[in-house]
Formats: sequence, C-alpha cells, structure tokens
Amino acid sequence: MKWERGDNRYVEDRRGMSIGRGVPLGIGGTLILLILSWLTGTDLLSLFGSATQQGSGQVAQRQASPRPGEDEGKDFAGALLGDLNETWGRTLGSRYQPTTVVLFEDQVDAEGCGIAGSATGPFYCPATRKVYIDLGFYRELAQRFGAPGDFAQAYVLAHEVGHHVQALLGIETRVRRAMQSRPEQQNALSVRMELQADCFAGVWGHSAAQPGGIELDPGDVDEGLRAAAAIGDDRLQRETTGRVAPEKFTHGTSAQRVQWFRRGLDTGNPDSCDTFGNAGTF
Repeated sequence: MKWERGDNRYVEDRRGMSIGRGVPLGIGGTLILLILSWLTGTDLLSLFGSATQQGSGQVAQRQASPRPGEDEGKDFAGALLGDLNETWGRTLGSRYQPTTVVLFEDQVDAEGCGIAGSATGPFYCPATRKVYIDLGFYRELAQRFGAPGDFAQAYVLAHEVGHHVQALLGIETRVRRAMQSRPEQQNALSVRMELQADCFAGVWGHSAAQPGGIELDPGDVDEGLRAAAAIGDDRLQRETTGRVAPEKFTHGTSAQRVQWFRRGLDTGNPDSCDTFGNAGTF
C-alpha cells in the first residue's frame, strides 16, 4: 500500500496510559504490599486494587510514562482511518459519521464497554462509536497467524469500521435485540454480523484499489485474504484445542471470512453484504 501521513485527527493515542484504581498507594504502600504478598503468597496488590475500585465505583486513567507523539504505527492508523471515513462518507452520505481509533497498550477503559486488555484484540465499542487497538496485535498477526503486511493490518481496522457502519445503520441494535429475544441463536447471529463486517471491509478495499484511492501494491489483496483466513473460528479452535466446535463459532470459518471479504472486494457495494439472508433477524 502507498499511503501518506495525515493530520491524525481520527487517532486518539492513549499509549503510555495505565488504568488507575482510585486511591493511590504511593511508593511506600506499594513496597509494603509487595513484601506482604511475597510473605503470604497472595497477590495483595490486585486485591487492593479490586477493593478500591468497588469502593470508589470509578476507574481512573492516569499517565504512566510519556511517549513520542508521532510514529509510523500511529501515522498509518491515522491515514487509514481518514481514507475509511472518506470512503464511507461518500457511500452513505449524511448517514455516516466519522469514527476514531484509540491506540492503547495492555489495557484501556472503553467507557461504556468497560475495561479491555490487549488479549481481547481489536474491537469496536458501540457506546463510544470508537475503534480500539493495541498495535502489538499486528506483530501477533504476522508472527503467530502468519499474516504479515500493511494490507493485512488495514483489513483489521476496516473490519472494525465495518462494525461502526453497522451501528450507524441500526443493524447492530437490531441484532443485539434479536440475541436477547432468541439467546439460542446468539452465536449464529454473531457470526453473521462479523461476516458482514468482513464484507464491509472489502467494500472499502474495493474503493482503495480505484484510481484516486490508496494505491495498492501487487499482493496486497492476497495479504488481506490471508489475514481473513488466519483468524477463522475453525482454524483458531483447531490450534488451541485440537478440535473444531461449530456451535461455539462467533466470527465464522476461515473459508466464510475469505468469501465475504472477497465479495466486498469484488462488488464494492454494501448491498451485497447481506449475510443475514433468511435468518429472520429483522
């Protein structure tokens, strides 16, 4: 991909921030708890943090250490979000509202969606209308899942912005209501929603490949398809448990994710992304 650095107006950089737990312990208090933890074999620091959080009812965020304001990961996210917002603005017109990506390390307070850790992976919070990602996920995508490349990274963010599109169009709300009324179909509905976000990611990819869009390099599309295949439920289950349990799928198989991402790439039309079909959701 060929991209240019933007003004990062769609990036909220919270790296270097740590999650506070209310009343500060101070250095002396922390040392005392560390010593007691070692003597008793109990993690008193975590217990203290939980008790403080319950007592205050708040989770504060404080600056842990300064970080440089600009780096390539942040610039790439900014350029990508700018293009994604422009693409969906043209596609949906006045129905679209730009989203923001929040960069974090280790943990983040996603306000209405609670506290999430890096292990959660990239996610979208409907309550804040923002995308959240620890950029370290891209290393895992390349090293653990064998899906390197900037277009693979772009696919991940484009998928999360696909959830933003679902929220703006009211799809996310209707699906959540259906999940509540038909809990036995929660996993199946989750798969359909995730596959639609894959298709929406492909719709952006189609636009990016057109003249005037982000210029793609040979092999970029293959990078994206490889990333989609790498994080299919069947592949992840097989790697972690040695067996595949379709009833526990939440995102779809590798083949399904590739299929719907490819459909968006080929058509460039969000109307082609009806993953719900005759599911009776709406």
